[in-house]
Amino acid sequence: MASGPPYPFEGRKLQLLELLLGPLLVLLVSGLEPALGQKVFTNTWAVHIPGGLEEADQVASKHGFINYGHAFGDYYHFRHRTLVKRSLSDHRGAQVRLQKDPRVTWAEQQVSKQRKKRDTYQEPLDPKFKDQWYLYNSNHRDLNAKAAWQLGYTGKGVVVSILDDGIEKNHSDLMENYDPNASYDVNDGDPDPQPRYTQLNDNRHGTRCAGEVAAVANNGICGVGVAYNAKIGGVRMLDGEVTDMVEAQSLSLNPQHIDIYSASWGPEDDGKTVDGPAKLAKEAFLHGVTEGRGGLGSIFVWASGNGGREKDSCNCDGYTNSIYTLSISSSTQNGNVPWYSEACSSTLATTYSSGNLNEKQIVTTDLKSKCTDSHTGTSASAPLAAGIIALALEANKNLTWRDMQHLVVRTSHPAHLLTNDWRTNGVGRKVSHSYGYGLLDARAIVSLAKTWTSVKPQRKCVIPMVCEPRNIGAHLSINMSVDACIGTDSHVTSLEHVQARLTLSYNRRGNLAIHLISPAGTRSTLLHPRPHDYSSEGFNDWAFMTTHSWDENPTGKWTMEIENVAGASDYGKGITCNESGFKLGCCVYVACFLNRWPLSMK
Repeated sequence: MASGPPYPFEGRKLQLLELLLGPLLVLLVSGLEPALGQKVFTNTWAVHIPGGLEEADQVASKHGFINYGHAFGDYYHFRHRTLVKRSLSDHRGAQVRLQKDPRVTWAEQQVSKQRKKRDTYQEPLDPKFKDQWYLYNSNHRDLNAKAAWQLGYTGKGVVVSILDDGIEKNHSDLMENYDPNASYDVNDGDPDPQPRYTQLNDNRHGTRCAGEVAAVANNGICGVGVAYNAKIGGVRMLDGEVTDMVEAQSLSLNPQHIDIYSASWGPEDDGKTVDGPAKLAKEAFLHGVTEGRGGLGSIFVWASGNGGREKDSCNCDGYTNSIYTLSISSSTQNGNVPWYSEACSSTLATTYSSGNLNEKQIVTTDLKSKCTDSHTGTSASAPLAAGIIALALEANKNLTWRDMQHLVVRTSHPAHLLTNDWRTNGVGRKVSHSYGYGLLDARAIVSLAKTWTSVKPQRKCVIPMVCEPRNIGAHLSINMSVDACIGTDSHVTSLEHVQARLTLSYNRRGNLAIHLISPAGTRSTLLHPRPHDYSSEGFNDWAFMTTHSWDENPTGKWTMEIENVAGASDYGKGITCNESGFKLGCCVYVACFLNRWPLSMK
């Protein structure tokens, strides 16, 4: 493959893209430090102490800390007794004292992270609608929930926890289903997740999400949840400093009791942020899918993001972009892409939410035992998906976290969802960057779940590729011949997730578009241009992910295309190879597994 000259010449600015060698790993997800703004250090620490709770308490007391709680494994959450809550500089003295203690194997002062609730916060102009149109209506533009209920599935025996700003546990439409064992206040370090009341009711988010999942049926109050006999809990974690430890502690709450964690938040949806889980949250995800639910794996349902107006990409959000989360986007009542919706290749499926002023919104529980018909955004979509997944788990409690993703892929459908990017992939399924595989269908997923046989263990095939820096011009193609690790224990015949792990620098990151084309011809947009992203920091080992080649055979030629949409005025910023022989290059790898299913749509 020919490449352009390595340096500008004759006064002409050429575009130089630097791709740095790194293993493309099927399962691992990489996060970045926040690219914008100054760090704000809190007075809390994440501390690893193998000696147990009593030893952790002793270490905390000795060094002026309060043990604020056990997170998971051997990790503890310490809060310093005297240091200020927020500071622009780290507290080196406290850090050094902890590190020198022989009982401590690792400690890290926690940094405040920007996390936004994915609610559009728009009060509707329409009058209140009491009919929950998205669960069932006569024109069948719904989630087919009534049909699942008629089969006898209502969420009984399944536990869901809402990771948010708290849950009004004494709400008249939630009390009967409230589960204290699925609840905790990480912000204040106590078992009570009751939200903090304010004049603006800005801590209503978790209570609204909870009602979508498990509002009680047949009690004459408000509406019903999708899984109205499921148990519902809440973790209060967004009404305070959000740190890596806070996130990890929330994601790890009681994983042998909680089946499904629903999260409708993430980094800023501003069209310029690239951020994801840090060390502890990454470990919490991995611990959840390997150890949760007796080894079947915790199920993490995530709202895909509300940055549509800012032309954001959910592939720049390391939570929705993770293989461990089930990323859910939104459709309006009329089947349109909402103004707030983000398009990306990691979205798996869709439920309903708000749209334009003439379209209905979501009916659910609200603060102070009230009811609202104005829940909005992808915030409203993820809990609906969590409720439908609870119905599937009731149908088959032996489903693994990967089984659930397979069921979602196989039973979601385009229905009446409108977008110009529906494409048929290599196994005959329609898939879209706006909607994933389409609208969730409650009846279809419980029916398939009943007879489902778990997929075989996951296999990872890593395909490294080295390429020298080259002139990107307006378009650069990189071809890879993939044998899917044939002849090894990692041999793959059928895909789940595919990741392309990239490190690159560029003078204006938002002018880049990245596409990945599978041997079957499925074209995934890993990154679309983001006009608000002026950053020159590029991507640092960022794992872009696509679900669009699900069940395809990975063997053959893969192509990565990188576009510069700005023209010749834009340029890349390369890094010189050092003398030790370190090469700049790109590494695209596929995440795959061996599957018992034929490579065609059933």
